Amino acid sequence: MFQVRIHGRGGQGAVTAAELLSVAAFMEDRHAQAFPSFGSERTGAPVVAFCRIDDRPIRVREPVMRPDALIVQDPTLLHQVDVFDGLRPDGAVLINSPRPVAELNLPDFSGHALTVPATALAVRHFGRPVPNAVLLGGLAALTGCVSIDSLTAAVRERFPGDLGQANAAAAREAYDHVRTTQREEWAHAQAD
Repeated sequence: MFQVRIHGRGGQGAVTAAELLSVAAFMEDRHAQAFPSFGSERTGAPVVAFCRIDDRPIRVREPVMRPDALIVQDPTLLHQVDVFDGLRPDGAVLINSPRPVAELNLPDFSGHALTVPATALAVRHFGRPVPNAVLLGGLAALTGCVSIDSLTAAVRERFPGDLGQANAAAAREAYDHVRTTQREEWAHAQAD
């Protein structure tokens, strides 16, 4: 089972991101569940959403405590909330930031972290600072949990018309960004 925890702030679309990821998995004939964890928070308050993907029916219903991957939609949460709590030793972390990981003063962990300028991509593609679908494109590249085609189809289904097309284009650009960054890191590691 592949488990994702999404950390964001109210209004950034963390709940929608979990739902979109689950729909993309359904499109691949897999089992998935998505759900949020929040109370009466308002816009700007920390929010957590979860998604599980598996080839078999999913029976568990509790929050994701040992994620395989994390999405951090707002980098200010990195030093406000323990977003890395429970991350599997080889876990993947995708952070919405225009800055490289080395500049974010992250705590030591054994996983693999990358950044994507998701808010900037969202603003450029559809004029709103909502990074959720953009980050899912990056997650698809980083982990392979769903294909970019399934993800963009789920986005276009959820947001028909121009908004869906723009979100899908932004997600695909984030996907390409992460793939390029991974290739550069691999080449750098081989040179060392």
